[in-house]
Amino acid sequence: METFKEIFAEVTGPLLFMSVSLSYAPKTIFEIIKSGDFWRLWSLDGFKEALFGNFWAVMGPEVKANGQERVIPLLEGRISGGRVHDRPVASPIHGTVIEVGAGSGMWMDVLGRFVAGAASSTKSAAQITRIYGVEPNPKSAAALRQRVQALGLEDTYEVVPVGIESLNRPGVWAGHVAPESVDCIVGVLCLCSIPDPEENIKHLYKLLKPGGHWYVYEHVKASRGGFWHSLYQRESLILRQIQPRC
Repeated sequence: METFKEIFAEVTGPLLFMSVSLSYAPKTIFEIIKSGDFWRLWSLDGFKEALFGNFWAVMGPEVKANGQERVIPLLEGRISGGRVHDRPVASPIHGTVIEVGAGSGMWMDVLGRFVAGAASSTKSAAQITRIYGVEPNPKSAAALRQRVQALGLEDTYEVVPVGIESLNRPGVWAGHVAPESVDCIVGVLCLCSIPDPEENIKHLYKLLKPGGHWYVYEHVKASRGGFWHSLYQRESLILRQIQPRC
């Protein structure tokens, strides 16, 4: 049974998350005025997108710090049944990869360890040869490009500044991802935030080669909680009006 302290933390968590997010509103407004993108001041979706870009640039690294003890073994093929193993029990990430919700590139250094020919490349024979980093948020995509250059991955990592639904649409962006051409997909705490998740997940699946791999580290649906879970969900409805993400 949960203690009062645990229940209090769970219920107040979304409120704290919202307050931190809103603290970036003044900076976001200033940047919008400075850039001349005034339409974002009158568009709720446009403003939320810009706000999230500022918020996630700071919050993202904290999420990484909390999740890397699971994510790194997952990519190394060392997780099975929710448990971390000392040795690989599945195929490590390899070949052509789609990184969903790449953000500002906080996981790029980890993926870079698996790139063929990289100085810090993993000893595994299975290595990454190409990465498509999907990030439709303009501010995050710009930071992602800078991250690619900083890590010297220009020949391997391509920033895709469009949504999942446009990955294989000619002319929407500079590249094209054909169906059944991708070896692996990786998503870290992002699938719950994409629009039309059921349809977009189906779309991503069609891009995988037969026998391809999908590495998932995501929020899951709670099956218990009663009143407190119901209260949390009501708070989350408010949170979605502030952030375009989960």
